Amino acid sequence: MASRRRLLLKVIILGDSGVGKTSLMNQYVNRKFSNQFKATIVADFLTKEVQFEDRLFTLQIWDTAGQERFQSLGVAFYRGAYCCVLVYDVNVMKSFDNLNNWREEFLIQASPSDHENFPFVVLGNKIDKKAKAWRASKGNIPYFETSAKEGFNVDVAFQYIYLPDTIDVGSGGRQQRSTGCEC
Repeated sequence: MASRRRLLLKVIILGDSGVGKTSLMNQYVNRKFSNQFKATIVADFLTKEVQFEDRLFTLQIWDTAGQERFQSLGVAFYRGAYCCVLVYDVNVMKSFDNLNNWREEFLIQASPSDHENFPFVVLGNKIDKKAKAWRASKGNIPYFETSAKEGFNVDVAFQYIYLPDTIDVGSGGRQQRSTGCEC
């Protein structure tokens, strides 16, 4: 039996400071999350062994500092990257607006052979934060992240309306108030 060779894939995570790059990396590699914020100084990396079909991969995931003062050090870390993950905080629009700057800076410093087709992935992080707090303040109103354009979660959101736990089936669909009135 021939031994399977592992393919090393270097992945760079970029985004503004505080968007959760380190937390995403730690959650993916170690299945751990910490509520403590500790800014990354320059860069750090973790590895994860994964298998897809009959191929083995070692993902070398580089977490970079989001502060501007460290951006010039990127060239040392970006070279040889297979993919770049751009992260923003869904609660901070400026972090989304800055993604193009991160992408352009990466392309300049990494100098991939094919700028047009280099693989990027965008992650909108912290979807749990603002919506969760608002929902709690309003009695835990159901919340769904949806995309009408892509059809993502639209059916699930509308199905919630007619789940047996949300309506009084015996009243013909209308929830009865404590007075017994159906108005």
